[in-house]
Amino acid sequence: MSSLSHTEIWTAIDALAKRFDMSPSAMAKLAGLDPTSFNRSKRGEGESRPRWPSTESLAKVLEATGVGFSEFAALTERAPRLDPRRDPRAVPLIGFAQAGAEGLFDENGAPSGAGWDEIDFPGLAEEGVYALEISGDALAPIFRDGDRILVSPTAPPRRGDRVVVRTTGGELLIKEMARVTARSVELASLNRDGQDLTLDLAEVVWIARILWASQ
Repeated sequence: MSSLSHTEIWTAIDALAKRFDMSPSAMAKLAGLDPTSFNRSKRGEGESRPRWPSTESLAKVLEATGVGFSEFAALTERAPRLDPRRDPRAVPLIGFAQAGAEGLFDENGAPSGAGWDEIDFPGLAEEGVYALEISGDALAPIFRDGDRILVSPTAPPRRGDRVVVRTTGGELLIKEMARVTARSVELASLNRDGQDLTLDLAEVVWIARILWASQ
């Protein structure tokens, strides 16, 4: 546990709750904990001594959800790497609805051209990331209207990661990577009503990994 940062641990707890379509409070209650155990007021964010969840509370949550520790640890990778010694850094930002336009990304999925705004993200040590702002609730409950997701065009996506995919047809998709073969990639919908897709690799321009999402 000592190798994981405060931000990574709490991000993984939030991601675990989202995976089961519940709030952190509901997940705590499911595990037999005080419903306020995972509230933001209990995290000590911005304080001189951040508060950590107890090992016992994590063990109870993992037992209640049936998730192993290695799988939980993988969820910490949804958090951006933060360096508290660094000043806020400007991150390119654009609305997801506008991001499908031509000329906004290069062939590798990195921001290019005009149309981008910027936001400051304190302590971000991950290079090359950008932010997309979600509009509408088509991706709910995983991502909701106004959420901002940090995306890396360089971090290798793996099975189970949430990703942004650009197709040769000009579509920009947000999916979960399910499986990759020598010829195709299988993408799972983020909600029950969405459509799973299997794309030939020749149809894919780039795939970028989602590192973190605001709430």
